[in-house]
Order: sequence, then structure tokens, then C-alpha cells
Amino acid sequence: MVKSGTQQAGSTAPPGGPPGGPAEDPFLEQARRADAADPLAGFRDEFVIADPAAVYLDGNSLGRLPRTTRDRLHEAVDAWGGDLIDGWRRWLPLSREIGDLVAGIVGAEPGEVVLSDSTGVNLYKLAVAALDARPGRDVIVTDDDNFPTDRYILDGIAAARGLTVHQITVDPDEGLRTSDVAAALDERVALVCLSHVAYRSGAVTDLAQVTAAAHRHGALVLWDLCHSAGAVPVELSSAGVDLAVGCTYKYLNGGPGSPAFLYVRRELQARLRQPIWGWFGQSDQFAMGPAYRPVPAIERFLVGTPPVLAAYAAQEGIRLTAAAGIGAIAAKARGLTAYAQQLADAWLVPLGFRVASPASLERRGAHLALHHPAAWQVCQAAKSVGVIPDFRTPQRLRLGFPPLYTRYVDLHTGLSRLRDAVAAGRHLEFPETADGPT
Repeated sequence: MVKSGTQQAGSTAPPGGPPGGPAEDPFLEQARRADAADPLAGFRDEFVIADPAAVYLDGNSLGRLPRTTRDRLHEAVDAWGGDLIDGWRRWLPLSREIGDLVAGIVGAEPGEVVLSDSTGVNLYKLAVAALDARPGRDVIVTDDDNFPTDRYILDGIAAARGLTVHQITVDPDEGLRTSDVAAALDERVALVCLSHVAYRSGAVTDLAQVTAAAHRHGALVLWDLCHSAGAVPVELSSAGVDLAVGCTYKYLNGGPGSPAFLYVRRELQARLRQPIWGWFGQSDQFAMGPAYRPVPAIERFLVGTPPVLAAYAAQEGIRLTAAAGIGAIAAKARGLTAYAQQLADAWLVPLGFRVASPASLERRGAHLALHHPAAWQVCQAAKSVGVIPDFRTPQRLRLGFPPLYTRYVDLHTGLSRLRDAVAAGRHLEFPETADGPT
């Protein structure tokens, strides 16, 4: 296993200082110096890079495949073939074991995180449990730039229960401010449900301050960590966070459809009862008793049979993140986004682009959004020259920089190709709108 080196505290830019000097391409020299000094450089070799010529800037949608995952899945399949039903002796503890591994990445304690279901299902379970714990309150607070699934689920719960969803209006580039949330709080609010890192812009919301503000009004807080787990420090325990959910297929490299995780603060676990009463959340589940008596621990938030093979895949990606350490990962993420913005300012802004993420490095995650009036066409042109970003409305190109396998030279190559394609008008060769998945 590759071990992380020591990252200088507070590092927010690649080593080597601003571009300059006699080099023919000072930006390239800057990237090479940064890569040479990168304590996480060896982790790139832990991933499958099928096409080294392609520049993959979409790991914030789907992470790369860890090399060990294939072997681990082969072992799991062989165990299934050999052990058959006896395999459950090793499979039953997986959800808790992997949850404890995630806990170390998101600043939680062992026994506060469990691998379970999808992010959306977990969000539903925890939101309903939180609302039941705040009877007499009839308002849910979220924001209009929160991920669509989160908003849809909250709207569905509110419609079924006769509640009101208050959506805070957010600047889609700058993200949510603590003052915006504070202004929406009163004694009617039961639940505040927000994303820690905005899926569109990468803007980071102050998790600790927002949680404290909600608690002052007696509300519970549920955080979506999909774009922060494995990318930025979260620190759930120290912030006093009540509830959280997150996926494992982005920065945690668990693979397509890998199961999600949920977090419940230990003091709340025995007091909350989630709405989907399944036998994996039942005390003495194999007694097959007539009545539901939930486990007085994190397992009470489980429902049914876990996806064992997918859980093994998730475990391998999570192990790599845990080995690297979230401090070093977050420091490199800041360096990568700082370097990408340098290139964007120098090369892309003159071509009609605008950085659509917060200017402060401390207020953005591990991806950068660029606005362009023809962003969909630009996205297709980028793919045609071997650069893989993704598109988000309205007219955003989203560039993801997962620190475990993204190099500074990748950003130089990718953004120079993008610059050249747009300067040559290649994007105008593509349709103006999408006719399928983006």
C-alpha cells in the first residue's frame, strides 16, 4: 500500500510559486514542480488508467477503478461459490466495518456510520426520522441549488405530511452563506437539509456554523456529503452534526452504483426510528420475531440484505482514501483548483469563459465550474480532443480534480486542449442542446 507523505499545513497552491522565469511554458514548469513535490503522487499507480492520453476530469461524477478492486471481487465471487450460505458469517458485518472506515474520513466515531442503500433512500430514512423527532414543527429548510434528488425527496415528504419546504435562494456560483440559513430559521423549523459542497459550483457551506445556528432554534440538521466525502475535511463529530448521508462512487472510488453511507450522531441513535422497518435493523434478526424491535445502535438504520459484492468494491476505494489521509487530500485539492484557476484566467477567460465557483480556495471543494454561453457544445468539443469534463445547467462546464490520481500536468494538458479547441471554433461543430444523457 502506498503511504502518504507529509503535506505542509495550510498549503493552498502548487509548489513553485507563480509562473515566471525563462522556461518556454512557465505553466508547464509549474505543474512539473508541483507533481514532483506531491506527497500523494504514488497513489495514481493504484488506479486503472486504461487510456493515458485521455485527461479525465469527471471523477467527481464517477471515480476511477482501484487496481485491487478487481482482485477483491474475484475473491468475493470465489467465496460465494465455495462457502455458499456460510459466507454470511463474513458478509453480515460488512456494512458496519465499512462504515467505521468511512467514519475516519468524515470526522465521525466508530459506530456512527453504516454502509446502506442509496444516498436518496438514506436521505429519506433520516429526514423522516428527524421530522418524527420534532413533532409540532412544520417547516423543512433547504436551498434551491441543492441536488435535485434531495429537493424532490423533501418535497415528497412534505406533500405527504402537510409540511412546508422553505427553499433559500442561493447564488449558484458563490453558494450558501450561513447568514442565508440563519435568516430562514425560527421555532417552526424541524429539519435543515443541505449539501456540504454544492454539486454545481463546488461551493463549500460552513458545516459547523450552520449546524450551530439550526441547533439554536431546536432544529435537526441533515447534510449531504456526496461531493465532500473524500475531497475536503468534514469533521462531523466536532461540529455536532446530527445526521448525514453520502455516496461512495465519486471521490471514494467505489464504482458505479456502489452503496451509500449514512451517519447518525451516537446520542441520537436510540431516539430516532427510521420509517422503513426491515429485518436488518431488527434486534436478534434471525429469531424472526412477530414485532419490530430496532437495534439500539447504528444498525437500526439498515433495512434489507446488503449488496455484498458492491460493498467489497466500495471498501477498496475507501481504503485508499483512508490511507492517503483527508488532510493531504484536501491540501492537494486546493492546490489543483488554484492551478486550474490560473490556467482558466490566462487561457479561457479571453475566450468567453467565466469561473463559476467561489474565489476563495477555502470555500470550494475539489472541482471547478466554468460558465460559457455554449457550454454544452464546449463539453462535446473537449471530449473530441480527449478531455472528459461534464456539463451542468445553466451553461456550466464542471471540471473535477480527484487528488488521488489527478496530476497538475493533467490540468495543463486538459485545459490547453480545451483552449485550442474553442479558439479554433471546434465547439461550433456540435449541436447547441443535448439530445440524451449529459
